[in-house]
Amino acid sequence: MKISSGRKFWLAPITGYQYLSKMLPGSCRYYPTCSEYAKWSFETSPPHKALANSTLRILRCNQLFPGGIDYPVVRYQPPPALQLTSYLNILSGKISIKYWFVPKSDVYYYVIKDYHAY
Repeated sequence: MKISSGRKFWLAPITGYQYLSKMLPGSCRYYPTCSEYAKWSFETSPPHKALANSTLRILRCNQLFPGGIDYPVVRYQPPPALQLTSYLNILSGKISIKYWFVPKSDVYYYVIKDYHAY
């Protein structure tokens, strides 16, 4: 997945925060952390939706909410099953998976990162 310059604009402060936060003790009540949640959201959703979802997530990260596992949810329409280009990529071994989309309902999917791909 190639990242556009518009998405890089939103991802740069998140990456900077993640670099600096490695020096501090962890305090996020959720998995994935709020910064990872925001990063995944900006990589898989339009910026206005990712900003809204990330802001709401950060506001929930306090003692009034229980925390726990909370993956980003995106609206996604899967492509037809056997497109020729996808089929040829699978046969040639050129497939690279960065995120898994796990169904939540008919059109909404959880975004889960594949850490072994990179």
